[in-house]
Amino acid sequence: MANLKEIRNRITSVSSTMQITSAMKMVSAAKLKKAQDAITAMRPYSDKLTELLQSLSASLNSGSGSKFAEQREVENVLIVSITSNRGLCGAFNSNIIKQTQRLISDTYADKNVSVLAVGKKANDAFAKKDIVIANRSDVFDDLTFDNVAEIAEMLMEKFLNNEYDKIEIVYNKFKNAATQIVMTEQFLPIVPIEGDEENTADYVFEPSKVEIIEELIPKSLKTQLYKGVRDSFASEHGARMTAMHKATDNATELRDQLKLTYNKARQAAITNEILEIVGGAEALNN
Repeated sequence: MANLKEIRNRITSVSSTMQITSAMKMVSAAKLKKAQDAITAMRPYSDKLTELLQSLSASLNSGSGSKFAEQREVENVLIVSITSNRGLCGAFNSNIIKQTQRLISDTYADKNVSVLAVGKKANDAFAKKDIVIANRSDVFDDLTFDNVAEIAEMLMEKFLNNEYDKIEIVYNKFKNAATQIVMTEQFLPIVPIEGDEENTADYVFEPSKVEIIEELIPKSLKTQLYKGVRDSFASEHGARMTAMHKATDNATELRDQLKLTYNKARQAAITNEILEIVGGAEALNN
């Protein structure tokens, strides 16, 4: 059994760790509320805008569609991997890294694949493979629509310049504080909804459908990427809050076990001292 000093040092260490994890849990809980409200308010608008553009794209005649919906033979693929800049959030980052790696090694095994890292953890995971074209972890320092729109504009420019034939986004979709769903969404080219022409046939468009699509598609793509980053941001705080809650519970349990061990060791030491005193007294009497 360890001596009393070692056990006291371990109790102090575990107590300090418990205070840190508890504080981190409360910080993430406070940030989660604001992030959750932002993504909850934004998601219906983003989904409806994407649905509208897909329906309009499907109703256009062949050859008159948008340049952003151009379907090419896929040779060069870009994966936008959205993680966080910090750890201590459970499997949040590893799930994204595993999914990105799965796309690279399985889905696009025979393609030229590059990665755009949005988050320090994604950059750290793929930088050694020399496939990261840019690291935009700075976007989380000031998470605004304009800053994310810069990334979306870069992606659109690379697609229009034929640098990449397909662009996909991998991120964690926020469901609740304890659940994050790994999503893989096609960013470009836009995939129209087939067989949806009858839903738009009764509408009169002014200006024309093509002009509306060309005007709205860049805004829709920026909104789609911003939604993904916002989803990931909310998921990060939910995952960290859950992880720190479990870590605090584990630290509390370990501290209680150490205190019990300490009390047992202390009682054993006291008993030994009493036995020594009694034994010495009896020896003197004899």
